[in-house]
Amino acid sequence: MDIKVLGPGCPKCKQTESIVKEAVAESGVAATVEKITDVMQIAQYGVFGTPAVVIDGKVKSVGKVPKKKDVLAWLN
Repeated sequence: MDIKVLGPGCPKCKQTESIVKEAVAESGVAATVEKITDVMQIAQYGVFGTPAVVIDGKVKSVGKVPKKKDVLAWLN
């Protein structure tokens, strides 16, 4: 599973990355978590609000910090 956290590095982006990593660890799913900070790369996903979460190429969340239970649901 390929997970990308999109955001320039703001506190909400860091919080989102932390939640995603915790959820991956709890779920036991084999996944790579990558932080994308480049604005041009973020725009390629059609995302104009951050933080955003992309799982296997599908945008799951934009413009808010997701709850851990939501991330766990996306992983299963």
